[in-house]
Amino acid sequence: MIRAYGILNDQIRPGDALLHGIPYPGVYVTDEDGVVVSKFFHDTYKKRDSPELLIDAALGRIELADDAPQAVGSDPEVKITAAVHGGKGSIRQGIRRQLVVRFELSPGLHLYGEPVPEGMVPTTVRASGPPGLVFEEPVLPPTEPLRLDALDLELRVWSGCFDIAVPFYPTGELASEVRPLDRDRAPIEVTVRYQACDDETCLLPRTEKLSLELPLDVIDIPSLAMHRGHGQREASYDGTPHLRRLMLRKIRAHPLGLLRFLGTNVRLELAAWRRRRKSSRETG
Repeated sequence: MIRAYGILNDQIRPGDALLHGIPYPGVYVTDEDGVVVSKFFHDTYKKRDSPELLIDAALGRIELADDAPQAVGSDPEVKITAAVHGGKGSIRQGIRRQLVVRFELSPGLHLYGEPVPEGMVPTTVRASGPPGLVFEEPVLPPTEPLRLDALDLELRVWSGCFDIAVPFYPTGELASEVRPLDRDRAPIEVTVRYQACDDETCLLPRTEKLSLELPLDVIDIPSLAMHRGHGQREASYDGTPHLRRLMLRKIRAHPLGLLRFLGTNVRLELAAWRRRRKSSRETG
């Protein structure tokens, strides 16, 4: 199946017997006929998509949970809601959530997408948080054309109800799998800039600033000796017998693979130790 989808990790050679055969980490979403309708692949196995994002891809729309953490703007003409989608709004190491900014416009109003002529304000969403919380580029919905014959312009606009999603995830600096959490919660600041117009006039540009405070959560780890003691949430089953069977199967198939694996790890540890010593001498 790995080869059929073309995701065999070709950076791991047969000589790396304990790891050879693993895929590049990712997710395909298919319809009932097996046709791929969406895919999620990242540059590291420590960045995984929240299950809710996969469900959205299958449904073709964002389904916000009723208990999602959210903040609401103050504009009566353009209702703005910023909500965190996935995992009940929690932040967990390696899990990619979405900050969803939902716009609900009064009838007859529209907002501009980029590009716009000088003097008009496009709709933008910016998010920030503590160090270690990474926000990706906003995902914009399709716009509709608006023709202004008097100015000989065609602009791209949104109207009605639409969402702008900002994917985000924490790195080990904020929430790590190898140490207890340093804090219980993390703040997020959201800045939304826009200008609402109808077919004749435009309202003044507005900037809405919304604040959210999200809980940090530990990750679930298998009940294996190598993972224990880091303050994470251990599974209720013992994975040691399964790991032992896997290791024995790999070693029987590639007797020298274990020695190569151990040798590589020793070399990496020695190189890291030398770098630490060099850095200590330079700073000391």
